[in-house]
Amino acid sequence: MSEIETVSIPKVTAQKRWLILTHAFNMDGRAASLTITDKIPYLLEAGVEPIVFSAITGIKDQRFPHYQFLAWGPAGFRFDFRHWIANQYGRGLFYKITTRTVSLLLAPLIAIEKLVLGYSSQWSWAIPAFIHGRRLIKQGKVDLVFSVGSAWSAHLAGVWLKKATGIKLISEVHDPLVIRQSPGDDGSDKPKNRDARFRHFLESQLCKYSDFVWWFTDGALHYAKVRNTNLNTSGNAKGFVVMPGAEPPGVKNRHPGHAYTEQLNLCHFGSLAKDRSLSVILKALSDLLKKYPEARSVIRVHAYGAPLDSASLQAIDEYGFQDVLLVHGRLEKDSLTGLSGRERVIAKMQEADVLILLHGTGEECAEYIPSKFYDYLWAHRPIWGITHRNPQLDQMLLERNAYLSISGDDASLAMTLEKIWLDWQQKNLNQVNGTPIGVNQAVKKIIETAV
Repeated sequence: MSEIETVSIPKVTAQKRWLILTHAFNMDGRAASLTITDKIPYLLEAGVEPIVFSAITGIKDQRFPHYQFLAWGPAGFRFDFRHWIANQYGRGLFYKITTRTVSLLLAPLIAIEKLVLGYSSQWSWAIPAFIHGRRLIKQGKVDLVFSVGSAWSAHLAGVWLKKATGIKLISEVHDPLVIRQSPGDDGSDKPKNRDARFRHFLESQLCKYSDFVWWFTDGALHYAKVRNTNLNTSGNAKGFVVMPGAEPPGVKNRHPGHAYTEQLNLCHFGSLAKDRSLSVILKALSDLLKKYPEARSVIRVHAYGAPLDSASLQAIDEYGFQDVLLVHGRLEKDSLTGLSGRERVIAKMQEADVLILLHGTGEECAEYIPSKFYDYLWAHRPIWGITHRNPQLDQMLLERNAYLSISGDDASLAMTLEKIWLDWQQKNLNQVNGTPIGVNQAVKKIIETAV
């Protein structure tokens, strides 16, 4: 299996001083953070001189100016404080006592904030980011602003800085800002929820005031264009698509080869929800056991990351799979081995017989590709993709010889699991084709297109 494809990244000769606005930065294993932190080495190589503004949730970077700000609102403060305490002292007893005390003290203020504004908790981080960013721009220390989100507060601060100073603004949109409700819904209707209404408005501001703005999928760009007809017109933002990719976590965890054992291990990594639940896997397994009862003692489903969703818990009880679905929780940094949480995750991915990619059932699935997909490619293990209305992701999976099922289609899920079972018995599971998608290609496209 070949490693990452060599990509020649052009040098930045002008507009070298970048103010990078990102709520999440240097957070071990967090997708919202990795998307930007993985870009940094390539940006430095290209000659970019970064200044980073982030929350206090990650580790402070010493390679360049890195300023960490607390959110000014009570809900944002609570969120950031929890992560800061975890970084400093771990998630033991001190963490539990401290964070619960802070939550109790802030509860009345959070209730007032929600009643008056109703915005996502991190909105208020935009205030210190704007104040300090405007000061640096006025001092002539910044050539362009690069807003990165996941948390949309970075984009809010970026738009404010653009309006206040006229500085060049480039923006990277992670998750869809506007959530469509049905296949026929293009997201144009004004949402009822205040947070949703503001995100709708913020998207229109990015399309108007950013010089360049990009999304991670063809679907996300398509619907943004439908809602914002000014996009890619004179005097407005130029929009395009950048696949974020992922980086290998280090040489000590490169692909070691895989050996078949007496157990078929299906592994899922990351968060779960009602519409992105391992219950669909357990239902397919229940159907499989009616035809192949011997698989009961052989197949195991492993969950790494967030706690199980309610549907998965219900399915465990319904099918009696308490010993089949094994919950391992979140993998943090190991103080004994020195391995980061990310390195431990990749090592476990490489041990899997099949990696499960759950896509959910919401319409937003047409507009995003789970970030773990790019990490899965680095693990070099067979992938079982369960997707919903995303032709781009389907094509990428098929090109890489993945197993593919349609989300919500029980027959499709059962058929795929049976094929996996039979392939495993023959020691002939589908091997991943192609080269992993690295972050270098993303940085190359950003510099070539937007700088």
